[in-house]
Amino acid sequence: MLPIIMGGGEEKKKKKKKKKKKKKKEEEEKKKMLHSITVASPINIAFIKYWGKVDEDLIIPCNDSFSITLGTDQFRTKTSIAYGDWEGGDKLWLNGEEQTWHAAGRLGNVLRAVRDALPENEKTKPLRVVSENNFPTAAGMASSAAGLSALAYGLVHLFKAPIDISQIARLGSGSACRSVLGGFVKWVQGDLTKPDTSVSIQHKPNTHWENLNVLCLVSKPEKKDIPSTQGMRYASTSPFMKERVDNRVPERMELASESIDRRDFESFAAVTMADCEDFRNVCRTSDPKVDYWNEITEEIVSLVKAFNDYHGRLRAAYTYDAGANAFIFIEDNEVPLFLSFVLRYFPTDQSAFKFSDPSLARDLPSLPASLDDVLPGERKAGVLTYILHSKVGSGPSILDEEESLLTKDGLPK
Repeated sequence: MLPIIMGGGEEKKKKKKKKKKKKKKEEEEKKKMLHSITVASPINIAFIKYWGKVDEDLIIPCNDSFSITLGTDQFRTKTSIAYGDWEGGDKLWLNGEEQTWHAAGRLGNVLRAVRDALPENEKTKPLRVVSENNFPTAAGMASSAAGLSALAYGLVHLFKAPIDISQIARLGSGSACRSVLGGFVKWVQGDLTKPDTSVSIQHKPNTHWENLNVLCLVSKPEKKDIPSTQGMRYASTSPFMKERVDNRVPERMELASESIDRRDFESFAAVTMADCEDFRNVCRTSDPKVDYWNEITEEIVSLVKAFNDYHGRLRAAYTYDAGANAFIFIEDNEVPLFLSFVLRYFPTDQSAFKFSDPSLARDLPSLPASLDDVLPGERKAGVLTYILHSKVGSGPSILDEEESLLTKDGLPK
């Protein structure tokens, strides 16, 4: 008797059942993470500073400011945001540590502002946010600008919220509103009776001045003693603050605009360093005194002055934010020689170099021994933790899904 051969029916049923089970699992995963976005957002460095607020809640500045947006290779916050069918409400992780939205403070301001602009059915969707920096946090490098601009940029795009991104970023951190745009960016105070007019405006794109570079000499990668928000509260006690706000900043905003339009480095350098010194003067004459500079800061300023004296004209410009790290503006052809100056005075291993264009740090020229009489003080090895480099950046960008910092379960990877 021949064996009975089963037809393909049973096998087909098994395959169909397996396919159905797989589809159900995929649908559950899809339901769990309905929408997500990952954003890279840069820091910016202001060469015309804002210092002090006329409204702390809405973060309206005492004066306009002007900045350069850096590239995201060496100076960026990467933030992943997702909303889905999760329990436990909103959750947030910053640089590997879970935070509460209440403790995060200003991030909560950004989230609330975006949710206020949403339809009722989208206001309560639970969020998961993971954010990390690739530079020292809270070390005078506008880390809050990168982090809060990334959050604002991501939330507005994720929810397609009908609101100006710079306004939302501003509610988290004033300087963050400048990081939502690339190139050369102004943050205008606006009409004090209309808070929504205090926004950022791109003056020129990053392609306008392609041979301009920003170096950051990192000498103190730890938390600063006095946070910017606290330091600004003392600004009005300085006898130089009124003159700065009423006259000096408006004049410098015009001069800076003209020098950028013409790509006139010497004019740009002069106005940048003048505003930096003025900013420090206001800080040091406030009550209580605020001073973010240290001994290394002073020596880097002297080094830049020695470099310019060597040329007989302004070929490098320094500025600082509320921290001890120096930001240097310099054009391509001067970078190698300036690095030779830096390394002569601050011997630093090249492993500390983080350059978006490594060719600028190769084949550095030798310096004549006679310069030892020009450079300030004794050589100090190991003082600089990093020498970072960036071109003028194009602003925030939305990254591919593979770059996400979140798993499909809404947890950090």
